Amino acid sequence: MRDSLKKIRLHKLLVGFIALLLFIPFSVEAQTSKANESATWIWYPGDFEIWLSNKMQVRRTEREAVFPPLWRYYSPYPLVTFQTEVDIPEQDEVDIHTEGPFQLLVDGKQIYGQPETVTIEPGKHKISLKVYNQEFLPAIYIDGTYINSDESWIVTNEDKLWIDEEGNAQQSGTPWKPVGSWKFHSPEDKPSEFRLKTEPWAAESTEPVGEGELVDFGKETFGYIRVHGLEGEGQLSLYYGESREEALDSARCETLDYIQFDGSQPSTYTHDESKAYRYVQVQTDPTIKYDSISMLYEYLPLDYRGEFNSSDELLNEIWDVSAYTMHLTTREFFIDGIKRDRWIWSGDAYQSYLMNYYLFFDEASVERTLLALRGKEPVTAHINTIMDYSLYWFGGIYDYYLYTGDTTFIKKFYPRIKSLMEFVLGRRNEAGFLEPLEGDWVFIDWADGLPKTGEVSFEQMLLARSLEAMAVSAEIAGETKDQKKYEELATELKSKLFDVFWDEEEQVMQHQRIDGEMQDIVTRYANMFGIFFNYFDEEKKQSVKENVLLNDDILQITTPYMRFYELEALCAMGEQEYVLEEIRDYWGGMLELGATSFWEKYDPSEEGADQLAMYGRPYGKSLCHAWGASPVYLFGRYYLGVQPTAPGYAEYEIRPNLGGLKWMEGKVPTPNGDIEVYIDQKEIKLTGVKGEGKLIFKSKSKPRSSAKIKSLGENEYEMNIEPGKEYRVSYRVL
Repeated sequence: MRDSLKKIRLHKLLVGFIALLLFIPFSVEAQTSKANESATWIWYPGDFEIWLSNKMQVRRTEREAVFPPLWRYYSPYPLVTFQTEVDIPEQDEVDIHTEGPFQLLVDGKQIYGQPETVTIEPGKHKISLKVYNQEFLPAIYIDGTYINSDESWIVTNEDKLWIDEEGNAQQSGTPWKPVGSWKFHSPEDKPSEFRLKTEPWAAESTEPVGEGELVDFGKETFGYIRVHGLEGEGQLSLYYGESREEALDSARCETLDYIQFDGSQPSTYTHDESKAYRYVQVQTDPTIKYDSISMLYEYLPLDYRGEFNSSDELLNEIWDVSAYTMHLTTREFFIDGIKRDRWIWSGDAYQSYLMNYYLFFDEASVERTLLALRGKEPVTAHINTIMDYSLYWFGGIYDYYLYTGDTTFIKKFYPRIKSLMEFVLGRRNEAGFLEPLEGDWVFIDWADGLPKTGEVSFEQMLLARSLEAMAVSAEIAGETKDQKKYEELATELKSKLFDVFWDEEEQVMQHQRIDGEMQDIVTRYANMFGIFFNYFDEEKKQSVKENVLLNDDILQITTPYMRFYELEALCAMGEQEYVLEEIRDYWGGMLELGATSFWEKYDPSEEGADQLAMYGRPYGKSLCHAWGASPVYLFGRYYLGVQPTAPGYAEYEIRPNLGGLKWMEGKVPTPNGDIEVYIDQKEIKLTGVKGEGKLIFKSKSKPRSSAKIKSLGENEYEMNIEPGKEYRVSYRVL
């Protein structure tokens, strides 16, 4: 039954999309079978995400000073028109809820006033609501027996409508779009009132500090400070710290609050701004008294679908802390760090998407973040003003389709995908390469001495991948000419990339060309991306591994951001045992220093105050940063070995690799359920999901199972996996 309903909904969406392409008002003949289906709030697609991201990102403060983002803000359309066509078998009493004043038209006739309920007679009708909201965003919730606001409605911000001499509405050439929606399924649950969830947390310990106290919540967290037993008039001062040192340094801590009370406040006071901290130093005027400090932990409710456990307790702890780090930075959107910046950065988000697919598999968070980053027309600068961050955005689209199989999102927003790509292509030089123009920031990574001017091979490699993503998107959107164009551009660019930057003598990808002259420098960036993008043949991969990735003379990486890719490249080359040692050393090193979430940057050579400093500030470093959570992805993708090989896990592989462990087990979420894997040195156990799955593994001796196993040669074997079936394989680890 559920599968048949899903097919009906998919069919309606497909019919609706084709109608939109032809500028035909969307006719919903299936409305006659919609009795008692629930309604939802709907809006212009992408506008809720833009409004919410604006609201969220401006909340960053440094010592009570507002610190807004560095890039362009967009706004929701203040006036939009919603429309649907229905054919109902009997009279329907329809409740109307809107965010903003509205004009209602039924069959081209205006219904006067702002009715809360309207009666629609049996038969075919066209219903339109024009809604205005400058403060939030126009949105509607329509609730009847047969007529409900849902994804079958269409919306426009260009209502080319006029009233003729007979008083009838006429319309021509209006560009209609499928509506946007999320999870607001009741009239009271308005989009403009969205809030993250909270729950009370007690402090783990307190200790006297001068005339006040230091409150320790035991681990990195995020939320609202609560003061209990509060009485008196005067000032209460809060000095927040991700570290003890920061909270105690009232003169230089990054975030603080000075709160004035007039004596009329409630005895339990909850601060109205949420902050990131583990420690809080509390100081008060002598006229203020209180009993204790607690907090309301603020979070996005998500299910931890991914799991990992192994014979190595340190790795288990690393996975747990990585998952917690990922959850802390998964909020209204995927953000970078919870203390600083609390912004949506495309490079950080790209990694969060991948980690999400192996932990939560929350498609909505990916969609919201992609839309917030993209903004609206016209495109006047790179995303976050960073060249590589525009390119990562396309990578996010590419991976979204691969992991989820969802085509609706790409079809709906294809014009925005294309216009961003055309902006990027317009910034190429005469050689067809990207190099920074005025206003462009080439980031790549935080690394001392890393050259970023001229033509950088890493940027061209990201562009090639972005063009491949564009070709896939164009195919999904039915834009055949675009698909051919972007395929040809991708092929041409990859050819030029190797012609210009590949050093045949050293067998590595060089880093940079300036004014037509190749610079004598090799870095890890393009070389490691070329491995997991599969742009290198096997010979080139082996050369890059030995001459770059395992070469200590090449500029070292000190951020978890690029360690993510470096370790992925090594895992893709079968170096799982080596990578586990790196993870134990790098992420384990942070744990040894007391980390309860993973950092923006970790350099083992730094000691004392240097471990907390960044950007020229003593506590500028983020100690909870999204890109620090990469073991979640690495363990699921390269140790449990699960990956989709066709969109939406229609086909997938499981290539488990113990990497020297005695055993490991875990779950990897998919759109069709969770894949479960257990492996030790003698046995593999797994349960598959819907789709064509394959188990691929190596064994010293011929493996045994009730299922058919095929030899691939060189001690490698393959077994087909049927949905929902449990498998046991006896083998001997190599």
